[in-house]
Amino acid sequence: MPEQDPQPEPDRAVIEWGWLLETVLALVLLGGTGMVVHYYAPPPTDDLQLQVRQIKQQLQQMDQEHGMPATVLNRYRNSICYIYGVYRVGFPGEPSSVRARISGTGFIVADGLLATNRHVAEPWYGDPEADALIRRGATPQLEKLLAFFPGLPTPVILTPSVVSAEGDLAVLRVDFAAAIHQLAPLPLASGPAPPGELVTVIGYPMGIAGMVAKSPTQVYERLAYRHDDIGAANELAALSLIRPSATYGHLGDVVGDKLVYDAPTAHGGSGGPVFNSRGEVIGINSAYLDGFAGGTLGISSDALRPLIAAAQKRSAPAPATLTPAALHQLLKRNQN
Repeated sequence: MPEQDPQPEPDRAVIEWGWLLETVLALVLLGGTGMVVHYYAPPPTDDLQLQVRQIKQQLQQMDQEHGMPATVLNRYRNSICYIYGVYRVGFPGEPSSVRARISGTGFIVADGLLATNRHVAEPWYGDPEADALIRRGATPQLEKLLAFFPGLPTPVILTPSVVSAEGDLAVLRVDFAAAIHQLAPLPLASGPAPPGELVTVIGYPMGIAGMVAKSPTQVYERLAYRHDDIGAANELAALSLIRPSATYGHLGDVVGDKLVYDAPTAHGGSGGPVFNSRGEVIGINSAYLDGFAGGTLGISSDALRPLIAAAQKRSAPAPATLTPAALHQLLKRNQN
């Protein structure tokens, strides 16, 4: 019977070394699995719900900001008026040296009071030609200053109440306040606006020409080439076509009481309200720089508050009743 070769006994040291390696590998895999679970596992339920709420709030804020131009336009349209005026500067007993028209925007800030720029309320303000004449003794005078409100078929007469001695701001009084006492005053912001915020500017850029341009075709063809601004304004009012326009952009900078933003504007938009993303007035549109898209300038609404307070303290004139005869005389005068 053949003799069998004896089986070699396994090396105990090799076996123990293998067990050690397996143990180390198991520990490494266990630690790696724990790290993966730690970093990639979903957060606790409370944290996840908080994140969902925050994202939802951010989306709602974005929707609100992008819808703000339409919101403020629909909410405050009727409280924002087109201002038309005629002024002259001359010496006593002589023909007027300067006679010109002015277009601008104003908005209700209190019962019977509206805000605008000083260069709209006193059109000779900041005019170099008029300044030179006034220094020589000439006298400036407003021939007429009228406000056309959306929804009103006829204009109302404006009277300057308080003008700023330091900036381009003014508060005007509406002579026939009964016609607009139901219009909502625009809310003024309670604090400064940070640069980068979305802003909306509402006004009447290009004045009568701008409103005629967006009127129905038949009205446009009738008024486009008429050289009679006040006649065209009266017809637009009678047809309920006094309608402000809204533009929007971002607040680029705030320097003192000056606001710089890129919402476009044009002649006729001076005095319009500048809204923040919450629908509050943070400024009054005042000027723009030709050739620079981001160079629209406004004045902080904080500078407007003391003017409103001063105008409210002044004794208001006795309320006037606009009889049919008085209305006829007013319309007749406006046509001239």
